[in-house]
Amino acid sequence: METNQKPIIGIVSPCYNEALVLPETAIKLNEIIANLVGNDRISEKSFVVFVDDGSKDLTWQIIEERASHLPYIKGLKLAANVGHQKALLAGLLTFNEEADALISIDADLQDDISVIEQMISKFQSGTDVIYGVRKERTTDTSFKRNTALLFYRLMKMMKVNIIHNHADYRLCSKRVIKALSDFGEVNLFLRGIIPSIGFSKDIVYYDRLERFAGESKYPFRKMAAFAWNGITSFSNYPLKLVSIIGFVIFFLCLIMTGYALFAIYSGDVVPGWLSTVLPMYFLGGVQLFCFGIIGEYIGKIYSEVKQRPRYFIDKRVD
Repeated sequence: METNQKPIIGIVSPCYNEALVLPETAIKLNEIIANLVGNDRISEKSFVVFVDDGSKDLTWQIIEERASHLPYIKGLKLAANVGHQKALLAGLLTFNEEADALISIDADLQDDISVIEQMISKFQSGTDVIYGVRKERTTDTSFKRNTALLFYRLMKMMKVNIIHNHADYRLCSKRVIKALSDFGEVNLFLRGIIPSIGFSKDIVYYDRLERFAGESKYPFRKMAAFAWNGITSFSNYPLKLVSIIGFVIFFLCLIMTGYALFAIYSGDVVPGWLSTVLPMYFLGGVQLFCFGIIGEYIGKIYSEVKQRPRYFIDKRVD
């Protein structure tokens, strides 16, 4: 894009059962686009698109209503609930040709939209990816803060390349989204995929706000599943752990053998118990753990080789 040309910016926000927060979010995001257009920062062709991920409440009706009254609002309705990552991908790929850059943001108004102007400035300076990164986690509960810290440490240990304290609040240029479209995998983990694409990158820092209304769509159970999906989608390190565990078991078996011989020599043992029961339970548990890890990878292979579509678009409103 030429530096003297006003960029067309699109904001993509996936929604699932966000009827409580969506009316306010639509007003806020429409307002920030209007202000940027009014200040000659971006093109009047810029827009906000809400992607309805098969919601069961009034989310789509609200999107249609807002699209008919607010000038910069658009809507995309998926045929079924496919999950946050696929819904976000649907919005990015569908609207990539209509914008110079797309900004992804959740619909709960917790990500500070005031830094969008900073993202656009960095994009106009030639940066392809600008990540929104939280300054700190003071607004989180102690449990959520500690589990988040564990998540990033685990990702680092598993050699997964992600940005610390970054969720899915980012700006991507048209060519980054074009590169993203070449990734055909079903098990999506965009926080890992986009850093692996490359191109120039930068960061803007912000304070995360309290949720305006409604409840989080990512309780601990879903966050744990999301983390596991990220690990198994971008790292084969858990498979290497199977070999490490095998070596550790061999070493422990040597120690247990020495203990068994000592116990027999001292006469302080029930005949046959130590040598039969303990190895059986120990090795059985480890084998089940290893089979579980291998099974996860086989399940992912099964999902990928079927090459089923990741989503279907039901409706679109402009």
